[in-house]
Amino acid sequence: MRRPNLIIGSRIDQYLARLIIVPLVGTLVVASMLFVLDKMLRLFDFVAQQGGPVSVVWRMLANMLPEYLSLGIPIGLMLGVLLAFRKLALSSELDVLRAVGMSYGRLLRVPYAFALALALLNLAIVGFVQPYARYAYEGLRFELRSGALGASIKVGEFTKLGKTMTLRVEQSRDGGKELTGIFVMANGKAGKTLAVTAEHGRFMATDDPNTIILRLSNGTLVHDAPNFVTPRVLAFAGHDLPIDLPKMEAFRTRGGRDLEMTMPELARVAWESGTSSRTRAELRANFHFRLVEVATMFLLPLLGLALAVPPKRSTSALGVFLSIVLLVTQHKINEYAQALGSRGGVDPLIALWVPFLLFAALSWWLYRTLAHVPGGQPIGALERVAAKTTAALRRRLQIRRKRGVAA
Repeated sequence: MRRPNLIIGSRIDQYLARLIIVPLVGTLVVASMLFVLDKMLRLFDFVAQQGGPVSVVWRMLANMLPEYLSLGIPIGLMLGVLLAFRKLALSSELDVLRAVGMSYGRLLRVPYAFALALALLNLAIVGFVQPYARYAYEGLRFELRSGALGASIKVGEFTKLGKTMTLRVEQSRDGGKELTGIFVMANGKAGKTLAVTAEHGRFMATDDPNTIILRLSNGTLVHDAPNFVTPRVLAFAGHDLPIDLPKMEAFRTRGGRDLEMTMPELARVAWESGTSSRTRAELRANFHFRLVEVATMFLLPLLGLALAVPPKRSTSALGVFLSIVLLVTQHKINEYAQALGSRGGVDPLIALWVPFLLFAALSWWLYRTLAHVPGGQPIGALERVAAKTTAALRRRLQIRRKRGVAA
């Protein structure tokens, strides 16, 4: 008898895993896409203002993906568990499983397997991957603002290249590689000037990283100096104009901010003897914030199961809405607690772990009400309040419509 029970249990686990994995992956993909789309519009605007190439937007978004994944993974886990058990409850399969002796604790094995794997993945992201990605993102922002990406050539405007050269182009094609309608004015030593107009041009790299070549075609060059009787004019089919790039300030080293430190680095720097009390509080607050965000994932299967099972003869999706509200609220409380701990008003250990324990107590109470209280329905009261509120609103709308018809 034991082996058939094991086979049935494994089949049920596989069935639960299939029910969880689809909404989990779907929610994670949709949440990440929404975060990316929201950030993409702002990045396009920022890169356009700085005159940068479009390709840098995709590089910046790629460096933001770890942060978006760390936010999307808890949402995906919550909705994956909740929607899976909601489907079982609405189709009465959950009642069948309970009738054959499957306890809620036994049914939570698969959700907790997902929670453990995703918590480890999230720990790797927030603890080690995200700091390097954040540093790379800030490096790209720095290069855009300083012009180190070779951008800053805006169509229809005069652009200063160094201290002595001014460039204007009428049109730009192929991501800024092909230039049309070019005017260049360069001031040399001892009052010498060089004015160049050309139909087409292209920037070419050289062996010297501080110098590039502007290769011009089909143009006219005017060279003037104080000792010239008349300026020298030269028509050319091709001409290479060397341009000295301005010296760029080197970007700071990684670790200038707590978001760019891995978790071992946060712990090490926070307890170094030379660290100020304010910096130590900021580093400790960020360290505990990351730990709390990861630890919260172990509460989501309990919360998801408790909110997934609606009262009998009810198909309301209030539990889905409430789960999102609770998860977002808990994340915002953690952010506020991190800011409070960073200022030194409250010890970061207390500021972040006390709200976590309260959230854990709420999750356990909801689960215990469903699993161990006879006839317990954690969201039954909320269902009744929502039903009464909806009925009252419908009555008011009907009264207003009747008055409008009578008038």
